[in-house]
Amino acid sequence: MRISTWIISTMLIAIFFFGCATPRITLFSDASDPLREVTLEGSADDKILVIPITGVITDSAKSRTLRTMPSLVQEVVSHLRLAEADDRVKAVLFKIDSPGGTTTASDILYHEIVAFKQRTGKKVVVCMMNLATSGGYYVALPADVIMAHPTTVTGSIGVILMRPQVSGLMEKIGVDVRVNKSGENKDMGSPFRPITPAEENMLQDLADTLGRRFVDLVKQHRRLDGPRLATVADARVFLADAAVAAGLVDKTGYLQDAIAEAKALAALAADARVVVYRRTDYPNDNLYNTLTSGTRANPTPMVDMGPIGDLLSLDAGFYYLWPQALGSP
Repeated sequence: MRISTWIISTMLIAIFFFGCATPRITLFSDASDPLREVTLEGSADDKILVIPITGVITDSAKSRTLRTMPSLVQEVVSHLRLAEADDRVKAVLFKIDSPGGTTTASDILYHEIVAFKQRTGKKVVVCMMNLATSGGYYVALPADVIMAHPTTVTGSIGVILMRPQVSGLMEKIGVDVRVNKSGENKDMGSPFRPITPAEENMLQDLADTLGRRFVDLVKQHRRLDGPRLATVADARVFLADAAVAAGLVDKTGYLQDAIAEAKALAALAADARVVVYRRTDYPNDNLYNTLTSGTRANPTPMVDMGPIGDLLSLDAGFYYLWPQALGSP
């Protein structure tokens, strides 16, 4: 009995450590597994591709136990490349549930969606779910139609620079940091000393510039001006009906309404196929599944600190982000 247990344990260890040899054995679905098309409904040849944009928008890879998953930017761009190569994909529906993310990652996705539309002429529809705030709204701007779920929260048109400040705590506990720098502003925004008024102005100028970029894109895509633009430019959030009245959203509806909208825009038959790209097969799969691989959307931490943990996990920098939404389900 002990020998059998030893043999089984040895075999499992060998499979784990040498699984990358030929033939390749994969214990977990990861970025090395190809995306495969899965039909969720419909039977016609022409297709609508559903692409989820879920969680904080970042171009950093996601670390998981024993494996690394693609970043959200990498995953969405991979979907777009496959859709571009498939002449049967006539429309793309982005299902967005995101509080936003870094300015650069949000802008990359915006640029990729614009370029995809220009190269292919394919229709793009957005369906907002729980949240499509800040960067989550930014990436929706190129869509031909923006639809919000009746209970969606959207808006937060603006940028935020978040930086920790621990100089007061350091004084209390008697800790100091010595800095040698080549330029006066090299340690601007350092958490280890109070910021000067001049530095505060410089950082505010950066935030204002990035914020104006966002507002200008809203003006361009949503054709807002004057008081209507000023209303959304103060970075407030809106429920769905108010977002329609403000001009940020075209209409409210449910996911199936967005599918119908995509079919109408692309002049597709009622039985057009609705497809997704997955790395993992899911029993009883449907439109509300946001996963592409066999992993949780978020890793389970040993100690769940909730929204504070989400904030602490962010690197210092500029974000198109509604921070109050971090830690929401």
